[in-house]
Amino acid sequence: MLKNFKNIAIISFSTIVSRFLGLLRDVLVFATLGASLWNSAFILAFTLPNLFRRLLGEGALTSAVVPLFSDILEKKGHTSAFRFLNQVLLRLFLALLLIVGLGMCILAWAAASDWMPQRWALGTRLAVLLFPYMLLICLAAITCAGLNLLGRFATAALTPIVLNLAMITALVAGIWLDTEPSRIVYWLCVSVLIGGSLQLLLPSIDLIRQGWRPRLVAQSDTAISELWKLFLPGFMGAAILQTNILTSRLLAFSLDESAVSVLYLASRLMELPLGIFIISVSTVFFPLLAKTLSTGDDQAFSSSFLQGLRLVVGISLPAAVGLFVLGDPIIKCLFHWGAFNQSDVDSTVPLLAIYGIGLPFYSIATFVTRGLHAIKDMLTPVRVAVYCLVINLLSGIILMQFIGAAGLAAANVLAAIMQSYLLWRALSSRRESLNARALLPELSKVIIAGAVMGTTCLLLSFAVSKAVLGAKIGAILTVAVGVPGGAIIYFALLYFLRFKDLDIMKLMLVRNFPSSK
Repeated sequence: MLKNFKNIAIISFSTIVSRFLGLLRDVLVFATLGASLWNSAFILAFTLPNLFRRLLGEGALTSAVVPLFSDILEKKGHTSAFRFLNQVLLRLFLALLLIVGLGMCILAWAAASDWMPQRWALGTRLAVLLFPYMLLICLAAITCAGLNLLGRFATAALTPIVLNLAMITALVAGIWLDTEPSRIVYWLCVSVLIGGSLQLLLPSIDLIRQGWRPRLVAQSDTAISELWKLFLPGFMGAAILQTNILTSRLLAFSLDESAVSVLYLASRLMELPLGIFIISVSTVFFPLLAKTLSTGDDQAFSSSFLQGLRLVVGISLPAAVGLFVLGDPIIKCLFHWGAFNQSDVDSTVPLLAIYGIGLPFYSIATFVTRGLHAIKDMLTPVRVAVYCLVINLLSGIILMQFIGAAGLAAANVLAAIMQSYLLWRALSSRRESLNARALLPELSKVIIAGAVMGTTCLLLSFAVSKAVLGAKIGAILTVAVGVPGGAIIYFALLYFLRFKDLDIMKLMLVRNFPSSK
């Protein structure tokens, strides 16, 4: 078991580096472009290839491939597993080639049309340039999934770092050579394609070292037939989920020139803890859950799942409290530079508070979805996604009329709350040992520790605001003291309350795992 937590540490460390570079990238973007039309148009354009990445890469297809690849690897060995992987990659490449070609043609035609408003035409032109990234990142995602099931987590976890480095390089070069926002945006688009190419190349090289050889395997077999049965429902669910994201950004783009930018920035800050630890836990526990079912050990599945869920809640809840209480100093400390002014800060703070409330629910939904996929239930997440799409769309349209972009953020959180509840109810009904009562004792400890931590950080923020300091210095001091201080208080209270998985959380955080014998 300790080996699994060592893998979590590898992914967490790589993700921390990637998130730090991503944060640096965003700081540079917002300092250069602010919450302007150029920034909003780039974010909206980049949403399209990322949407398909979730559909055909990291999301539905990966969730369908992992259990089947695990079964073949356990029962038939590496040769058969690699043959199956080649079958999947060939079909995915052909489908993506068709989608990218048609998509670029349609977008180019729309951008050149007279009927499209200038704001939307700009976003469409950028989307034409960024669309090929979809092909690269989707193939990379399946390659990384194969590496993870072989126990090779490091290379796959490092690939996002490559993209961030490419974009940071482009930003620095663009700022150095030409400060025009219109040209820097195009530098960013080119850097995305370069980074995507490297994201595919690196895991492919590592997989080749493990014995994989890329071959054209066109004929189908029973594994491919089963893949389709698992993939299609998951694809529908992922399509609905990504439609949620796209719908929110389209609605935001219709509000004003800055709404997409500030909404994106708030969600990115929320995704820092989600990506560093929650996705890491889910990534490692997903193949573990699939393997327990492959060997028929239902009790091991339940035990591993509950442990993973306790970790998810234990990490996401204090992070949510921190974002809610310290949102203003965090944004001022990190982003109040250059073109990102005080008005942009004031617009972003309430959005971050709303997303902070939603963080635990996003985290639970992410992990429980992996549990359902591990038992090969791809239909339930689809049904739940339909409900969430309706909730997000209707509540977003209504709330944005009264509170603008904050209404769109609130609609996303409402949908996440409903999603986490419905998914948990579905999975727990299939596994009797997965019930809410088993989590209540540890959850109460997390809530108590989080409440005390939040109160302390709130008092600190209030005290600093009353001191005679500049806004920037006060924000930096609050973040520098409040974040580590809050973490110390939280974990000290968990220790005092004897939280069940505190030792594992400590191992994750310090990355000091003994080797599994």
